[in-house]
Amino acid sequence: PDRATAPGEERTRANLADLEAAGVELLAAGEPLNLTWPPDPAVVADAWQRAAAASALPVKQVLPGPYSAGRAGTGVGGGGGDRSAAAWAEALRPTIAALADAGCPLVEIDEFDALAITVIDGERRRFVDAHRRLTDGIDGIHLSLALTGGSLEAAGPATFFDLPYASYAFDLIAGPDNWRLITAAPGDRGIVCGAISAGATADKSREVLVWAAQYAASSNGRGRERVGLANASSLVGLSRAEALARLAIVADAARIAGIESLEEQAAHLDPRAIPRPAARRRGA
Repeated sequence: PDRATAPGEERTRANLADLEAAGVELLAAGEPLNLTWPPDPAVVADAWQRAAAASALPVKQVLPGPYSAGRAGTGVGGGGGDRSAAAWAEALRPTIAALADAGCPLVEIDEFDALAITVIDGERRRFVDAHRRLTDGIDGIHLSLALTGGSLEAAGPATFFDLPYASYAFDLIAGPDNWRLITAAPGDRGIVCGAISAGATADKSREVLVWAAQYAASSNGRGRERVGLANASSLVGLSRAEALARLAIVADAARIAGIESLEEQAAHLDPRAIPRPAARRRGA
């Protein structure tokens, strides 16, 4: 059947199979999460379990960030009642706990609309309060904070790294100044570099992605084991084939960046992108 009209579970299986074939190592269902208000933890955990059962690779669950969900108002979730950032944080906590109980290895909190925190002190406080509420007392699961849509560096490193997230994903295409946050991140935090765009004229070279991974790994003694690569923004505007092709580039770059020997890495890259030692001066 056509994947656009197939039942949800069949689409999820097809998505996971295609992501595996592209070389992605941490999968997602690839289907929008249509949360009710308040979110039903059992429904979300059950959907994740069905997706996880369809692959031998780890599958993450993406949840909306409480700050962005609160700003979206009726655009996220349904029904009435208080849907402020604080209310979303409190409502999502049981869902995270249910996912942890179900065996989910990683929950990604997607803050897709947080640029206001860079210019308005009250919005920054609202963001921090929501995330403290969301993460307070949560354990037994890897929580990752995804920050997309632009440069958030002006909000200051403490806004993000005083929160107890194990890893952070940054959009480095729409927000190149996010590199300053990465270099300020404590070395024990994971960093995911979103460094390939969905744009028609996007740079699709593996060399840029490998450089991004190496630079993030070098900051504060982080090491390669705490660095990942990803697309920088949603690929929804691309055809399925093109979106998977870009993810395959990301996956290949991540594999190359994980090679310990720099000489072996270089064998997989364009030699023009590899710095050469300066020629020794004659007579030196």
